[in-house]
Amino acid sequence: MKKGIHPEYNLVNVTLADGTQTQIRSTLGNDEYRSDVDRTNHPFYTGKRQYVDTAGRVEKFNRRYAKKGKAADDAK
Repeated sequence: MKKGIHPEYNLVNVTLADGTQTQIRSTLGNDEYRSDVDRTNHPFYTGKRQYVDTAGRVEKFNRRYAKKGKAADDAK
């Protein structure tokens, strides 16, 4: 490896949202990193999903791609 072209690789204290602390090595310029998301509050791990206006999206799709005639009448 060439000298002088790589960033410094230092120890960083990581604090997760649930208060868990760990130490990793990183090129981050700070000595400490705080995360707002971890396995206790991220939807992927908790299984709780936030659905945002799915009914509105379906209606928009139906209006945009509805066929003339019977299909358009059924959508209303």
